[in-house]
Amino acid sequence: MADGTETESRKLLVRLREEMASEAAGQERLDRITQLIADSIRCEVCSIYLFRDEETLELCATEGLSPEAVHQTRMRLGEGLVGRVAKSGKVVNTADAPAAKGFRFMPETGEERFSSFLGVPVQRLGQKLGVLVVQSRDAREFSADEIYALEVVAMVLAEMAELGAFVGEGAALSPLHQQSVQLTGGPAQEGSAEGHVWLHEPRVVVTNPIAEDPHRESERLNEAVEELRVGVDKMLEISQNGDKEQLKVLEAYRMFANSKGWMRRMEEDIALGLSAEAAVEKEQSQARARMGQVTDPYLRERLADLDDLSNRLLRILTGQGKTDSADLPPDPILIARNIGPGDLLEYGRSLKGIVLEEGSVGSHATIVARALAIPLVVHVGRITTEALNGDHILVDGDNGVVHLRPEDSVVSAFRDKIAMQAKAQERYASIRETPTVTQDGARINMAMNAGLMADLPSLGNSGAEGVGLFRTELQFLIRNQMPKRSELVTQYQRVLDAAGEKRVVFRTLDIGSDKVLPYMKHVAEPNPALGWRAIRVGLDKRGVMRMQLQALIRAANGRPLTIMFPFVAQAEEFREARWEVNKTIEREKRLGHILPETLEVGAMLETPSLAFSPQKFFDEVDFISIGGNDLKQFFFAADRENELVRRRYDTLNVSFLSFIERIVERCNISDTPLSFCGEDAGRPVEALCLAAMGIRTLSMRPASIGPVKSLLLRSNLQDVRKIIADARHRGEQSVRPAVMEWLRSQS
Repeated sequence: MADGTETESRKLLVRLREEMASEAAGQERLDRITQLIADSIRCEVCSIYLFRDEETLELCATEGLSPEAVHQTRMRLGEGLVGRVAKSGKVVNTADAPAAKGFRFMPETGEERFSSFLGVPVQRLGQKLGVLVVQSRDAREFSADEIYALEVVAMVLAEMAELGAFVGEGAALSPLHQQSVQLTGGPAQEGSAEGHVWLHEPRVVVTNPIAEDPHRESERLNEAVEELRVGVDKMLEISQNGDKEQLKVLEAYRMFANSKGWMRRMEEDIALGLSAEAAVEKEQSQARARMGQVTDPYLRERLADLDDLSNRLLRILTGQGKTDSADLPPDPILIARNIGPGDLLEYGRSLKGIVLEEGSVGSHATIVARALAIPLVVHVGRITTEALNGDHILVDGDNGVVHLRPEDSVVSAFRDKIAMQAKAQERYASIRETPTVTQDGARINMAMNAGLMADLPSLGNSGAEGVGLFRTELQFLIRNQMPKRSELVTQYQRVLDAAGEKRVVFRTLDIGSDKVLPYMKHVAEPNPALGWRAIRVGLDKRGVMRMQLQALIRAANGRPLTIMFPFVAQAEEFREARWEVNKTIEREKRLGHILPETLEVGAMLETPSLAFSPQKFFDEVDFISIGGNDLKQFFFAADRENELVRRRYDTLNVSFLSFIERIVERCNISDTPLSFCGEDAGRPVEALCLAAMGIRTLSMRPASIGPVKSLLLRSNLQDVRKIIADARHRGEQSVRPAVMEWLRSQS
């Protein structure tokens, strides 16, 4: 970069710093900034457009265009060249603006006189704030040096906006992080919660974006980077004996920490006049912008590594972001981009709700949130950049809606909803001990799903008659190394002790797909949900399967034991697993260990193929549990992690209910006990229809037992079955409308 350009850029940033220090009001400050940018860049026009809402930009200040257009000229995201910059997050540089793709003439601005156009996005860590534009009469493209200088200025404008330097009248100049915002995502765990924001990774605010002494800022950057490198080296040293894949990730981490290109770009930004912190954040913003455009999973992971390193570096430079759990508010709602099961378990039941910017309905975090009965919403865009610690927040886990800094009317309506839910729970408590017998005399067993010791108190409180699914993989997922057999024995003993006389179905290790153990070599697969997972891993890693079976047998210590193998796709897989159980029993007997009083070995039916196994399989298996979540996604060929398709297919689809009916018939022929386990078992209308199809055991989260039982107690399954049969005869795709109409007529 030419020395002259560097000097001019530095001069401009010094003038911006002086402007930040002034006591001018927001509008006046914006007006001055457009004047000094136009003067420094030697252009006739400089304009600043800011977002007034998610879809609309507003001209907030200008030097060179018509003053009457300020706060009057607005455009939609993607509209015109300014809207194009805002939508793409990329620079638009053209010598002939009227001829450029997407140009829109705004007669009120008087911009028809200006040919050249350079638009640069004003954004901070992925949060789009506006667009900075310069224009000139001369038909020329702006140079790379001029673009670079304007990008640096845009970075400082973003920091100034974050610090509230442009607050004024109107939506576009309203202060950031103070407006009421409604965000939507995907519901991952039902329930409603009101509380205050607790950021898992508190945001770092750069209060000094402009350097007073570039040489000193360069020294600070180098000192901080050296501290960062030492920290990464220590992480590598500690992990030397760990998993090879984990080491590869850390090696990539170290490669980024030692990247000369990364350092060179930050040094150049400092030379232009940015502080060390602002230079780091500028690189981080660009990395996040690239991350949003990259589809390759490997490249996204590497950009995420760079993003994480930048966060660490910013914390070293600023000393910010170091929080203590003792500072948690009394009603914390956890906000994070993503979070692992171990971190989530450390927070435990102190959390009132969880909101994730990423996450998924089948992630480790979701499993833990369900186990702890904490409302969870995933895929909530912008939440980590919008929320600040202590912000008032409402989480609607039923509909996947988050209200940040809500208005009083929203709070009032939300509290009414929570009060209604509380009254309903009081009603459900009155039927807790009542057997679930429908109006036509069908007895339905109500079981609960669990995976943590913290779940077990719900056995008594919810009215569950047993644990229909205990997820054993959580004890493996939350550790950095394989648990010892003795630790598993102790864990399973505590589960059985807490359950007392009630039946507990232990599902063996269900890993793979979205559940990857940090200490097991990760196998890259194009479609993990259909790949090496669950019983397939167990049969290929027999040592792990045997160790878990031994732990379960020893934990039973003469009590009844029920074991279930997950994701059985064909009868031979079950037979091989059953053979391992028998072999382990014989070995334990030889070693003198007390054997279970009774032993049931079942299979989880999660693939359509198992439903078409020979009848002999149904004779051999002690019980079958339909894994509704996976079975539905494979039945409809609709990935349950994909928000575009997972909601398109209804559990009450006639085809799916007919398939469930077929499974019931095959189990009845062999007199094989059958249960249904999954989210749909905990939804009253879905549970009613499953019971009408012949399912007599439903396993769900504890909080769902009351609502499901309440509906079943007052329903006649024969009537529901007739409604389903009639809808099927009429050729309807789903029985939901007919069933809902019948329910309304019964109320």
